[in-house]
Amino acid sequence: MMKIEAIIRPERLEQVKKALEESGFVAMTISDVLGRGEQKGIKLQYRGGVLDVDMLPKLKLEIFVRDEAVEQVMKIICDAGRTGKYGDGRIFVIPVAMSGKVRTGEVEK
Repeated sequence: MMKIEAIIRPERLEQVKKALEESGFVAMTISDVLGRGEQKGIKLQYRGGVLDVDMLPKLKLEIFVRDEAVEQVMKIICDAGRTGKYGDGRIFVIPVAMSGKVRTGEVEK
């Protein structure tokens, strides 16, 4: 099993969720996060001045999938989340050694 963490633009969430759900990937966790990548933030014009915003609002999508589904899920997220501009996000794949269900106590390896 693998954990996929995707940092995406907030405005692309609905497209990403819909694409994942249409492919049968319905279980996910979404968190509000702040971050920056290579662009190191942005500069905004505000009341005649320039405002540096170095941490931008993003969303972190976490989804657990079987090993054989990783590339499919990564492609779905990329295709649905891409705008072609800096700041579209990143995807990380992390091995999961074990998981368990709180309600039933069932353990999966």
